[in-house]
Amino acid sequence: MLVEFLKSCLRLSCFGIAILAVLSVFSATTAAQDVQIEVTPDARIRIENQFGGIDAIVWNETYVSVGATIEQSGAAFNRSPIVIENRNKQLLISIVQTPLDPKVLIRLSVKMPEGAQTEISTGAGPISLHGLPASAVLRSVSGDVFAETASPLNADIDARSGGGVIKSSLAEPLRSGGHLLKARVGTGEHMLRINTGGAVSLIVADLPSALASATPLAPEDRKAASHPEPPRLSGSETPPKAVGIPASGSDGEEVSEGDVIRVDSQLAALNVSVIDRNTTRGVFGLTQKDFALFEDGIPQNIVQFDSAAAPFDLILLIDLSGSTRDVVKLIRAAALRFVSAARPSDRIAMVSFAAKPKVVSPLTLDREVLRQRVNEIDTAPGDTKAYDAIDFALNLRDANNARRTAVVLLSDGLDGAIPGVQGAGSKLTYNELLSGVREFDGVLYTLWLNTEYEPMSPLDTQPEAFDMGHDRLKELADAGGGSFYEVERLEDLAGAYERVVSDLGTVYTLAYRPSNKARDGKWRAIRVSVARPSAVARGKHGYYAN
Repeated sequence: MLVEFLKSCLRLSCFGIAILAVLSVFSATTAAQDVQIEVTPDARIRIENQFGGIDAIVWNETYVSVGATIEQSGAAFNRSPIVIENRNKQLLISIVQTPLDPKVLIRLSVKMPEGAQTEISTGAGPISLHGLPASAVLRSVSGDVFAETASPLNADIDARSGGGVIKSSLAEPLRSGGHLLKARVGTGEHMLRINTGGAVSLIVADLPSALASATPLAPEDRKAASHPEPPRLSGSETPPKAVGIPASGSDGEEVSEGDVIRVDSQLAALNVSVIDRNTTRGVFGLTQKDFALFEDGIPQNIVQFDSAAAPFDLILLIDLSGSTRDVVKLIRAAALRFVSAARPSDRIAMVSFAAKPKVVSPLTLDREVLRQRVNEIDTAPGDTKAYDAIDFALNLRDANNARRTAVVLLSDGLDGAIPGVQGAGSKLTYNELLSGVREFDGVLYTLWLNTEYEPMSPLDTQPEAFDMGHDRLKELADAGGGSFYEVERLEDLAGAYERVVSDLGTVYTLAYRPSNKARDGKWRAIRVSVARPSAVARGKHGYYAN
């Protein structure tokens, strides 16, 4: 049944697809013909697979071809694992398992036009990219990334490997002990961003035949012997109250010029939350014509607009260090409330931390999976390294991600780097973290959980440390364009989470190409006005033109 259905779906129009989900049984023995989707030459494509690897190929056709192969013999699902959606002028290609069997690996294969703007993400699965589209963002929690680009290369490259090393055929030197590569080759016409917890191999080779035939080079011809072959699949995920009170000063204030947004490829994106100054409540239902945007006082043309109803990728970052040991059950219960309160179209990831961050669940729409993972979280051993964990969460999502991103942090703000807190602190200093938050293209919300107790000895955490943790969380929320919430009583934690979800429903995203093209490193002040009485836009209001 699957083969016949896929044959009938060949050359589908991207603009005609809402959801493609095949309900027949899909087994490892099925050899399905690829689905082909007509797209525009500069199509925005997001590809994700949390159940295996992704093989992406750039070709000279004008349509996208999608296939998948199941690795484990005998595995069977009651629907095809491929989901294809057309949402917000973006083609979304993903893998979902029904029923869920994490042991079964599925390899997703996607061929795309050369002008595509692509984002590719996996959990533990590897990513393989052959050829380079107009822009490519490759992100994996722990999978290796192999990128094979055509020669001569003309691209702006930023590759980061958190848990492995980078191997490159480029002449540019590596930084940070082999974990960072930043280079501009030629005029930087194309853009390549890589961020992974695994290893990175970047190879520049002659690829005319690969581009024409959409067939990747054979493994024996690759020059990166350390690159492991990704797993195999052949073959689409449907997106299935205001209780807390923000801390004083976090509502109704426009952000000062100290905040920063990042500009890539001459496109500046800005997230703004619109509230009524008189009531401090969110303003809903605004359209692009309700906004006016100015850079250094000069009007700018808004070229992209996401309404407050547009979905978010939500990263829930939970402090499970020893200071939260007595309240972990309530933290679990509150996290479950957060999952229930979020909109069905919002994907959620969960990360816990103490000495190091741990991905409890990668980004998913599956609420049942999230609930299962929440019930498994527990306190973690080791010294508290909050700053490293926050930086980890910020970098789970690339700055050029098509979906809007919000990080929601629950913590008492303590880090071993704070005087009066016992144990080793984060490698990242607080000022370095603050700078990274200011450059973060998403929104950061912080919930300060009061875990203060009366010290019985000089080895106990001192009151001054709790105060500093509180103040720094507030400063981080201000720098991140979000809100800061004080949770004095554990009973209020779930309500605070629900308020964050409510606030996210007031966030609008504006994007424009600055009329001032100079990259002189100077500050560009941004002002946003809203054509509604008493309405004020709150968010990051500037960037450095680097």
